[in-house]
Amino acid sequence: MTPTEATGRLLEAAEELFYAHGVQAVGMDAVRARSGVSLKRLYQTFPAKNDLVEAYLRRRDERWRASLRDYVHARGDDPLAVFDWLRNWFAEPGFRGCAFINSFGEFGEPAPGVAAAIREHKEHVRAYLRGLVRDHATADQLFSLVEGATVLAAITGNPREANTAREAAKAILTAQG
Repeated sequence: MTPTEATGRLLEAAEELFYAHGVQAVGMDAVRARSGVSLKRLYQTFPAKNDLVEAYLRRRDERWRASLRDYVHARGDDPLAVFDWLRNWFAEPGFRGCAFINSFGEFGEPAPGVAAAIREHKEHVRAYLRGLVRDHATADQLFSLVEGATVLAAITGNPREANTAREAAKAILTAQG
């Protein structure tokens, strides 16, 4: 197995396990077992668990934002499409909320690399919304709606939290004219 293959398998296993069970509940041995990568290769690739958590979050960030961007772009870059995408995500089997919020909650003030990955993800999402709306204050309001809907959907198990946020976003955008 090449180092690239090993890294990919480790990140796949980490994402599956960390998202489903939480970062703190999953040990490195569980990641090794799920990935089929040797313990030696695991620690060569990720010398510490925090290194693996940071890499998992950065990989998830790229995929999550690309999926959102592609969906919204296919709908004419309509900012309300963000909430339609959220509703679809919230309805996916195994939805457990935002991996970044969950990780931050588990760690409190996590390791510096983990904290940076979490904060960068949130800033990337905010910047994306600012690109869709252009008015920073309005984009920041939409960002708060996205974050709130995500937390509520995770807590309630109700994908329609996205619909509530969408209606609020629609009112904000209409008021902005």
